[in-house]
Amino acid sequence: MQFIDSYKFNTTTKILSIFVCVFSCLLLIPTVKAQKKQYVVVLDAGHGGHDPGKVGYKRVKEKEIALKIVLQIGKLLKPKKDIKVVYTRKKDVFVDLLERGNIANDAKADIFISVHCNAHSTQALGTETWVLGLHANRKNFEVAKQENSVILLEDNYKEKYKGFDPNSPESVIGLTLLQEENLDKSLKLASSVQRNLTSKLKRKNRGVKQAGFVVLYQTTMPSILIETGFITNKHESHFLGSIKGQLQISTQIANAIKKYIVQLKLNTVQEKKDIQEKKQVIKEVLFKVQIASGRNKIALKSYNFKGLKNVERIKTGSTYKYYYSISSDYNTTKKGLFLAKSKGYTTAFIIAFKDGERIALLKALKLP
Repeated sequence: MQFIDSYKFNTTTKILSIFVCVFSCLLLIPTVKAQKKQYVVVLDAGHGGHDPGKVGYKRVKEKEIALKIVLQIGKLLKPKKDIKVVYTRKKDVFVDLLERGNIANDAKADIFISVHCNAHSTQALGTETWVLGLHANRKNFEVAKQENSVILLEDNYKEKYKGFDPNSPESVIGLTLLQEENLDKSLKLASSVQRNLTSKLKRKNRGVKQAGFVVLYQTTMPSILIETGFITNKHESHFLGSIKGQLQISTQIANAIKKYIVQLKLNTVQEKKDIQEKKQVIKEVLFKVQIASGRNKIALKSYNFKGLKNVERIKTGSTYKYYYSISSDYNTTKKGLFLAKSKGYTTAFIIAFKDGERIALLKALKLP
């Protein structure tokens, strides 16, 4: 009997010892860090399938070069754990322009890059990078017109694109307003890509340009279109079609993407820092002039607000409200109200906020 009790005691002690040991080991295991954000890069190889794109020297096809470059860019970005690559096509298939934009939007992409090749009746050469914007001259319109003509190969394109006419300059201009919010970021990305392709590879710099490309207007993130070179130029066609040339182009585009994403991270850190600092500041009553409200998200550029600068946009439900002359001094805001009315905002009025919540104006002024 004594032996059995002793056995039970020893067994229980061993079990408790094992439990304590396992629990202690678990405490020593470092906690898994929260998963870091992945930046989504959508790579779009222009044309494809029954759409060869431009056909150049010795029958070189744009669709083939664009796809090889895009796949190589993706391969170079793959080792980066903080980058997720999405392709609009990975093989020789036709994807309409509307669907390319939808792929990027559905993926909640951070950037969209469309790769193409140029062509001309002369021996023109060099690389250029485009963003969506007003075409400054006829040449820019003609480049956009060539790329936009792809929609004519699509079924029911008039219905899908709501009557858009790729041959009409006025029709193309109407596209540009929708990407206004991302224009600055698109220009920064385009400049970085263009700088790499020209200074690093010693190629002719045709610049960063703006025109109305349908494939860019469909997207809701910073987007660029790269004309990697002229396949109608004898020497450049050979460079674009070679494994060496494609690797060099892909490397420089991938490097520009990595650099842009590093900047995105720095901006995110700074934004969090700014928010934290704002929380630490003692909150006070702020007066604002409300100049407009509506469902449209308008870019905060002075030319969109009749020359008024430092306009603030706040979203409340499905409505955007636009405020001007924000100050803790009522008289300063009042002067802003007079200016807004003189600019044509006749229904503008002053409101007050405290701790981020709207309060009665009389209460803010401490009036009975």
